[in-house]
Amino acid sequence: MANEVARRLVHASGAGVPGLYLLDLLTWPELRYLLVGGLIFTALLETARLGLGFEWVVFDVLTREYEQENVAGYALYVFSGSTTGLVFGPTIAVPAILMLTLGDPISGLLGSDELRTIKRPRVLVTMFLVSSGLALPFVPPVAAVLGGLAAMLADGVKPVIRGYVIDDNLTIPLVAAGAMAVGLSLAPVL
Repeated sequence: MANEVARRLVHASGAGVPGLYLLDLLTWPELRYLLVGGLIFTALLETARLGLGFEWVVFDVLTREYEQENVAGYALYVFSGSTTGLVFGPTIAVPAILMLTLGDPISGLLGSDELRTIKRPRVLVTMFLVSSGLALPFVPPVAAVLGGLAAMLADGVKPVIRGYVIDDNLTIPLVAAGAMAVGLSLAPVL
């Protein structure tokens, strides 16, 4: 359980990246350079870990057993968050990244120690409410609700493709950002 809490805290610490923009410490273009740097650093770490057998105590604590021979969740997290920040502007990217960095660990703590294809209703509702709430300061309500629904589904429903479970660290910000983009296009119509 201690490792699980440590993983959740590291997960939540990622909120500091969009926080740099929100606190006006970095411009959005500067933050994008930071995201690219994070992608490169993560690719090097995963290459060293998987390809060269590099061992580091942090890997033992922060990766799960099933990630030992596969790309780790932290790398998927960095990839999806960075890609979201590079593809979308801050209005969409910031709340989408916050859904991953803050919403996912909250939902994870509520559903810890449960290996389920679909999370329990209270976990789904919590993820939806947290994600929608994170989006509301940035986008109109219709976009926030669509982003919250997308994040909830990405977090709460684990699709399996050819025997591989699609990790929510990869999907949450990308699908939430896409849904909010749709919501922004619908907002003037509704």
